[in-house]
Amino acid sequence: MTLLKSHTPNPLKGWQVDPASIRTIGTGLARPECILAERDGSLWAADARGGVMHIRPDGSQRLVVQSASDHFNLEADEADSLLRGTLPNGLAFARNGDVLIANFGTDALEVMTRDGASRTLYDSIDGQPLGKVNFVLRDSRDRIWITVSTKVNPWSDAICSSLSDGYIALIDERGPRIVADGFSFTNEIRFDAREEWLYVAETSARRVTRLRVQPDGSLTDREVFGPSSLGPGAVDGITFDTYGNLWATMIFADRLIAITPDGELLLLLDDGNPEATARFDAELDSGQPVGFETMAATGGTIAPWLASVTFGGPNLSTAYLGSLKGTTIPYFHVPVTGLPMAHWHDRS
Repeated sequence: MTLLKSHTPNPLKGWQVDPASIRTIGTGLARPECILAERDGSLWAADARGGVMHIRPDGSQRLVVQSASDHFNLEADEADSLLRGTLPNGLAFARNGDVLIANFGTDALEVMTRDGASRTLYDSIDGQPLGKVNFVLRDSRDRIWITVSTKVNPWSDAICSSLSDGYIALIDERGPRIVADGFSFTNEIRFDAREEWLYVAETSARRVTRLRVQPDGSLTDREVFGPSSLGPGAVDGITFDTYGNLWATMIFADRLIAITPDGELLLLLDDGNPEATARFDAELDSGQPVGFETMAATGGTIAPWLASVTFGGPNLSTAYLGSLKGTTIPYFHVPVTGLPMAHWHDRS
């Protein structure tokens, strides 16, 4: 897909999501944090029962797990559901169509076939436990990149502006190795269109950092991209459109924003609870871990605890929102197409 010319007007300037235009797909989902979209209109959403939910274009759905877990029940015990047990988080397709799963609960990188057979790929690196594996991404050279948010357990204790123990690891023919560290709760990562830069969501720092990608996979020239603070909430998921805008979700404030190629911040959707968000922001700014009760009080109604944004549909002009507390996937049409992920051309 060709990037839009830089001299054309930015389609996001002056545009915001109309809440009345939002529709939903999927029912009874459990923590649909990350969503993968395929050319045929299928969606694959992370599911806290231990795998993924496959949602077909006609809306029918199938839970794909090796053994379903029943630990996730927000009404019975919100803290236990969100902090412990199997928590499939970031997803990526392997070249053969298997699903790579960054499991935030088992602290492992897993792989699952589309029939539900799963196994652990890695749960340690350099002889040490991986930690809270958050996200997984495959590049065009078939290399696997993972983020580890923290080694602190439960992860909620690491939502702290004074802690920077997150890292990025690369898995290639040489095996797994850490290529960058010292991040404030490493979350989603994305490449630009040419895979020249790797962009990193640093949740507890409210910023996006980028690093230049060298041919051997090493990362250099680390710098902040866009504003040093993205405002209320904490940055979670990021993804590019074909104009070069970097879309981002601000969890706990339930804001959808975008950073333009020039570094300007655009607000696209605001669905949070201002008072609860202000309490969260104050605790985060204190340098102490944010209390779970403070976090639990935040969130909106469209995609509660808004965590990710994914482009899908035949021409990548539909945006799908992932969340930690939602039971369905909101979606809406956008004025600019999304940047295809590596799997877009793997399977027809």
